Amino acid sequence: MEFDQVYDGNEIPVRPPAEDALAGMDEHMKPAEPGTPEPPVEDELTKLRAENTELQDKYLRSQADYQNYRKRMSKDMAAMRNFAVIETVTPFIQLFDNFSMAVQAAQKSDNLDAIVKGLSMIGDQYKKALEELNITKFDAVNAKFDHNLHEAVASENSSTVPEGVVIRQWNCGYKLGDQLLRPARVVVSAGPGEKKEQ
Repeated sequence: MEFDQVYDGNEIPVRPPAEDALAGMDEHMKPAEPGTPEPPVEDELTKLRAENTELQDKYLRSQADYQNYRKRMSKDMAAMRNFAVIETVTPFIQLFDNFSMAVQAAQKSDNLDAIVKGLSMIGDQYKKALEELNITKFDAVNAKFDHNLHEAVASENSSTVPEGVVIRQWNCGYKLGDQLLRPARVVVSAGPGEKKEQ
């Protein structure tokens, strides 16, 4: 539908505004004609389902690998602990055997020197077994009390031992390298007691 207007005797065809708006649209912006096939949504959905299945499979495999790794590490740790126990206990089993023989010999013999000599040999074996494990014994007598190394079980007044110094020990202490295994159990000097007035 066209309208004619006359300007200076020239005829200019004028289109209605709706027709002008549609005329400038790109071809792909126009509404689809009836019967035009839709984009292949089913193909895209099938592809996404396949990717999802693949990712789930990878996840399950990863979980299975992780569980197998944990079981393997647990088994290896148990084997290492058993090996460490075997290496540690073996020398002490022999030491206990020697101690049992010494007790049996002491029950049948009156030779005190032989019994003392046997016990001394067992003591040497014990020290050697500890040294092979890098365990050292330390004494605390006459040392200044150190709560990192000593456990005070009592305190006593002393006129000869300064306050805070170990007078005697009930048990020696042990270290594994620089790590404390057992503190020395000690009696600590409280210094001279108060003098009684006469």
